[in-house]
Amino acid sequence: MPEIILNGPAGRLEGRYSHSETKNAPLALILHPSPEHGGTMNNKITYMMFQAFTARGFSTLRFNFRGVGRSQGIFDRGEGELSDAASALDWMQSINPNAPYVWVGGFSFGAWIGMQLLMRRPEIEGFISIAPPTNTEDFSFLAPCPTSGLVVQGRRDDVVDEESVQDFIERLYQQKGIRIDYRIIDAANHFFHGYTDTLIDYVHDHLNIAGAGHKVPIDLEKKALAG
Repeated sequence: MPEIILNGPAGRLEGRYSHSETKNAPLALILHPSPEHGGTMNNKITYMMFQAFTARGFSTLRFNFRGVGRSQGIFDRGEGELSDAASALDWMQSINPNAPYVWVGGFSFGAWIGMQLLMRRPEIEGFISIAPPTNTEDFSFLAPCPTSGLVVQGRRDDVVDEESVQDFIERLYQQKGIRIDYRIIDAANHFFHGYTDTLIDYVHDHLNIAGAGHKVPIDLEKKALAG
């Protein structure tokens, strides 16, 4: 996957991009966890989501938010990072003008940014939010949430408490016209150590149900038992 440098609102943004062999393929943008806690585009879960969408035939981009790696700028506590994500999506769309739709995937801080982005970009058809930081960030902007998606939470997460995620999901469930696929991995912590295969199987299962990209065969029961 080639390294790319794109123009962001605070300077250059460093990314990795995989262009699909499928003509007029859908797009996927993958967002990494908080730079304040060492998050980068090479975070394991971010990388695995990137690989999952690539395997399904999406043209897929992950990138470093401002101030991370070779990306210019400094951490902006969300506002600037949202602008970074919008610029990254603009870049992908500029070289894929006939893409039929977009998905956004994010882990922790990246999930928060991703769900803000989908409020601003109607071309985003679905989302994957892994351990959204509902106990530290404000998600009240999802009023209403414009599209369906998947939320995955570890029951043993000691960074984002399950109760706050459950409250968030219950608010989304009350909205009409969307479907929130909420899945809990009982023994997983915030980083899903030992359960990343199960996590990615859940991603593929949701995307199979949604009919997004190429269908990928999975074995959820086997993966869940293996941990």
